[in-house]
Amino acid sequence: MTSIAVCPGSFDPVTLGHLDIIQRGSNVFDEVIVAVLHNRNKVPLFSVEERLELLKKATEHIPNVTIDSFNGLLIDYVKQKQAKAIIRGLRAVSDFEYEMQAASINKKLGPDVETFFMMTSNQYSYLSSSIVKEVAKYEADVSDIVPPVVAEALKAKFSSSPRNK
Repeated sequence: MTSIAVCPGSFDPVTLGHLDIIQRGSNVFDEVIVAVLHNRNKVPLFSVEERLELLKKATEHIPNVTIDSFNGLLIDYVKQKQAKAIIRGLRAVSDFEYEMQAASINKKLGPDVETFFMMTSNQYSYLSSSIVKEVAKYEADVSDIVPPVVAEALKAKFSSSPRNK
């Protein structure tokens, strides 16, 4: 039986910390579906379509990773994909409380689905998409914290943004 895991997130934008978790998850599971959430509570920098394209380019070297998006409850999406696992990255203790609540409700709604927490590698423990966007907004170099395709997209996004003028 093929083991399928879903690695959900907003990925706005994808960072090297995200890729670390995706790569390591792909070493454990036969297939990893990286699923971009349509989050109505956030105003994203990149559209869902842009995030999907950036993720496809950033993960093209990992053969057992596919990129997708979803609306609604994560657990419904996981069941639809016939996955048995959810992969979540943890940067620090501060992430744990929220992630524990999410894992608990997912377990209640989908008792057959397990959540696997992976500690982010130390060199990415400070990294978040919010920090990347803040740094990139001021045209600082982000090439060592995001994939090259994302660094280019951030530069293009902020150089044409009225926020930077």
